[in-house]
Amino acid sequence: MLDRSTRYEHLEEPQKRGRATEAIVQAAFAVCDVPVLVPTADDEPYDLVVEVGGRFHRIQCKTAYRKSEGTVAFETVSRIRRRRDGYDRRGDDGRAEYFAVYDPVNDNRYLIPVTEATSGTMEIRFRAPKNGQRDGINWAEEYLFDERLEDLRRP
Repeated sequence: MLDRSTRYEHLEEPQKRGRATEAIVQAAFAVCDVPVLVPTADDEPYDLVVEVGGRFHRIQCKTAYRKSEGTVAFETVSRIRRRRDGYDRRGDDGRAEYFAVYDPVNDNRYLIPVTEATSGTMEIRFRAPKNGQRDGINWAEEYLFDERLEDLRRP
């Protein structure tokens, strides 16, 4: 039987991986009793809007991929239109408040404020590096979905 990470790799088109990630993220919010609103068009700069603690939050869903030993990464930019030489990209500057990231490597979900995300590509470390470095690392446990959602629920 294929694990989830391998199944994601078999989804060759980025749009299929994106739809799968959006469904997983929607389900994560739904089982936490959080209302999820979905835009009617797919050209919005966010994928979902959630209502938490009486406030609305725009969410951009992202799929993480294996970056290196002990890390996954995701792109903090979005494709906006197709050109002859590929996609143009733009940053998610102020168009969404959070990235909801699904990590198929570890079957984890992360909720990351856009203001805390690095520009271009953000790495998330789930295992300590062999060299013992601790500074400047985005640790997975700091962004786990359930804990960050509880932070949003506080007034």
